Amino acid sequence: MTTIPDLSDRIALVTGASRGIGYQLAKQMAAAGAHVIAVARTVGGLEELDDEITSAGGQATLVPLDLTDMAGIDRLGGAIFERWGKLDIMVANAGILGVISPIGHIEAKTFEKVMTINVTATWRLIRSLEPLLKKSDAGRAILLSSGAVHSTPAFWSAYAASKSAVETMARCWAEETKNTPLRVNSVNPGATRTAMRAQAMPGEDPDTLPNPSEVAAKILSLASPALTETGKLFEVREDRFKEYVLPT
Repeated sequence: MTTIPDLSDRIALVTGASRGIGYQLAKQMAAAGAHVIAVARTVGGLEELDDEITSAGGQATLVPLDLTDMAGIDRLGGAIFERWGKLDIMVANAGILGVISPIGHIEAKTFEKVMTINVTATWRLIRSLEPLLKKSDAGRAILLSSGAVHSTPAFWSAYAASKSAVETMARCWAEETKNTPLRVNSVNPGATRTAMRAQAMPGEDPDTLPNPSEVAAKILSLASPALTETGKLFEVREDRFKEYVLPT
């Protein structure tokens, strides 16, 4: 499954691009020829990414944006339209863990922040960028999910519920657009050597986990103009798509 697609002359937006999987995916998309619109809160991380991309001969546009700024997400779509008139690839990667806690002990403000950033901001991003993706000859939407959606581990309720909502939105969106060139898929990256994973599992040896660059290399193929799958879940560890099934 893992191939390096030709993304020449394609416009790709990646949220959470200042570190981890988003950082590596933005870098690899630029190396494949895309002009990357890198979105994140952390300006320092974005500037480091820009340095890496430009030194390798790639192109990037940096967008410092907090995804709780819903009006800012709305303006992003307008700005992309004015400059490029379309968007070819959208990667909704940004997300927060919240807290690992019994469900009844989660503070309301913590739960609400997880839902705001992981769910509401993703929906707002879809709403802002869908018209631009439909102007592409091969629009690709990649939404980062988690294995916690289906394993439903104890104490992960807020994060798991938020990513379950993201997967459901992706499936509905894929159904709505299945007769268009737009392809929409979710991704379970699996446990990866990231800051979020370290927050969730502080006792885990990070050297036992894949580097974000390895994970990004497998996700990259989902941006290919040749992709035909839509409405599916891509399992990075298995390097394949999975179909959804109804409960039995």
